[in-house]
Amino acid sequence: MLDDANRSIRDVRFLDCEEITAAGADLTTRELLEATDAAWRDIRLGTSFGGKAVLSLPEASFWDVESIAPFKRQFENERLGWKLSCLYSVNDCYGGVKVIGANAFNRNLGLPRSTSTILLLEKRTLRLLTVLEGTLLSARRTGSYATTVMDLFTDPADQLSVFLFGTGPTARSVIECLDFRFGQRIDEIVVRGRSAQGLEALLADVRDRTTIPVTPASDNARLPSCRVVITATNARSPVFDDADLHPNAVTLHLGGEEAPEEYLQRALRTGLVVCDDIQTVSRRNSQSLALHFSRRGLLLEQVGPLIGIRELSRPGRWNVGFDCPVCVTCVGLPMLDLYVAQASYEKYLANTQNLPIPSA
Repeated sequence: MLDDANRSIRDVRFLDCEEITAAGADLTTRELLEATDAAWRDIRLGTSFGGKAVLSLPEASFWDVESIAPFKRQFENERLGWKLSCLYSVNDCYGGVKVIGANAFNRNLGLPRSTSTILLLEKRTLRLLTVLEGTLLSARRTGSYATTVMDLFTDPADQLSVFLFGTGPTARSVIECLDFRFGQRIDEIVVRGRSAQGLEALLADVRDRTTIPVTPASDNARLPSCRVVITATNARSPVFDDADLHPNAVTLHLGGEEAPEEYLQRALRTGLVVCDDIQTVSRRNSQSLALHFSRRGLLLEQVGPLIGIRELSRPGRWNVGFDCPVCVTCVGLPMLDLYVAQASYEKYLANTQNLPIPSA
């Protein structure tokens, strides 16, 4: 690894999706989940750690541009999510920095809502090793949260159905990961999207790639029968009512302000409320749980530990019963990006240079 760090910056290679695919270095679902499992292990051991900085830009200034203003009505129910983010982390071998530029308006230009670029560094020198196109890697690692939540908060003996809000790349990854690890336990994944076109595209994409039946929905009528609910949207307001849910539903929130106040109050009072990292969720302050406190002049990171809100990133036993609501909010830990980027880079090296896997 140190020899690699001695290379000139001119020798650093940018690995886009086409080059990774051509080298046969796309991660299988198994490899993806092995990478995120390793990340969670090391996060809880304290051997991998990182941070996140987000610069949110004011929507009003975006719509001030005369040529763009007519499009504003398209976003009455969706946040632009116009922001520049930087996620940074290290583990035993590598350092990583992910830069994300996001704006939902990008779809009008035929572009992804968000674009990620990952810089992979040698840990000891923090010299740049490679740059990876990270948009797909980012969506896939976010989808892997669904398997973590299923592992921790559902009864292994239960057969259940899942309700998924969202039809973008993260939703596709949720389906991919759940199908791989829980195909025998999930009877059905019901999917509701913002548009019929997006829903049709997702169904066409997963139709021949999953063993779990994936069923479209145009409303929340099926929600009460689903024990797991996953929100992966850019919604501007909650996408369900508390009364819609199974009383002991496990909910996983991967987007913005998707959960209603009534549900959060019930989960805080009678159930289990969890973040992947309380401080990061609090400081981002764009998801329902953090906003629940900030609108009352409180900070989630100060109040959360006092009232029993827990963290996926902490070691310890959960001892969870399955007879209460469970609400999980995740912002995406940078260490997960690092481990997925590491796995992609090492597979690329192994396939193209016939080199041994780098080690510490």
